[in-house]
Amino acid sequence: MQSARALGAQQRRLREAVRTRPALAGSAFFLAIAIGLLITNGPNVFGQTTVFGIVSGSYFALGAVGLTLVYGVLRLVNFAHGDFLTFGAYMAFVINVTLGLPLIFAIPFAIATTAAIGVGLELLMWRPMRAKGAGMLPLLLMSIGLAFVIRNGIQMVAGTGQRNLRVNLTSTIAFVGLRIGRTELIVVATSVVVLTLIGLMLRYTSLGKQMRALADNFDLAEATGIDTNRIVLATWLLAGGLAGLAGVLYASAVGTFTPDLGFLLLLSLFAAVVLGGIGDAYGALAGGFLLGLIQEWSTLVIDARWKIAVGFAALILTLVLRPQGIFGRARTI
Repeated sequence: MQSARALGAQQRRLREAVRTRPALAGSAFFLAIAIGLLITNGPNVFGQTTVFGIVSGSYFALGAVGLTLVYGVLRLVNFAHGDFLTFGAYMAFVINVTLGLPLIFAIPFAIATTAAIGVGLELLMWRPMRAKGAGMLPLLLMSIGLAFVIRNGIQMVAGTGQRNLRVNLTSTIAFVGLRIGRTELIVVATSVVVLTLIGLMLRYTSLGKQMRALADNFDLAEATGIDTNRIVLATWLLAGGLAGLAGVLYASAVGTFTPDLGFLLLLSLFAAVVLGGIGDAYGALAGGFLLGLIQEWSTLVIDARWKIAVGFAALILTLVLRPQGIFGRARTI
């Protein structure tokens, strides 16, 4: 009887920890899994798989932050966001392969053109629809239609075959018994630097504070004198640029890509957003890396073909235990 009461008290404490300190509880659970995999697979295999997870998490995080910024500010679930990544990869291909210029020139071009697409669509589509009082469902359907338009447009112009950027995927660096490709190292470093700058911008700059104000209460922010149109444009500029960069980094790390790049990544980006916390940019950043690690670590236990399913199983578990995500706050939509 006493042991049953003790077990019940322990379960209540666990539920309370998940409810009141989700980040701490999630971190403890995640750490326990990592230790178990380390013991059963050894430091070299576990470490190498972790490297792969960090590389995947780099472009997941970049794509997820842009996706959640748009949702946070506008409450728009943008199903075309994945195709922004595709567009960025193909813009880099134009500069890097078609024109034969180094990738260092292709990256800013991809960022700029994809950001311009985001701003252009805001001016031509989203702002007029908001002015007409369009609800969430019409905007959602428009984003789905836009995704097909972008994807099919790329297929019409570039074809459906695989494309490659001019990157060296064979050169590697050895570090404490692990190997990482030079290109993959650049991908991770670029992602970390950019995401750090985005985090600092959101927290400390006037633009970032205004974006967070709109995310908290759009109407109140507008009533206090914030130029909401300018902030929304900045949000699309940032989201488009991050998506373009994520597309280039994915194409560089994986080596090949097709017009379906964004479509195949979109659900993973949504999973990263929900894991971290819907509408929370910092949560999306953490969720991206978390998803990358979960997917790659799962290959130590099951066939690699099922790693995406494992990521979504983690998503479902998170939604059951904490619908607003690990780092998110409860919202009324």
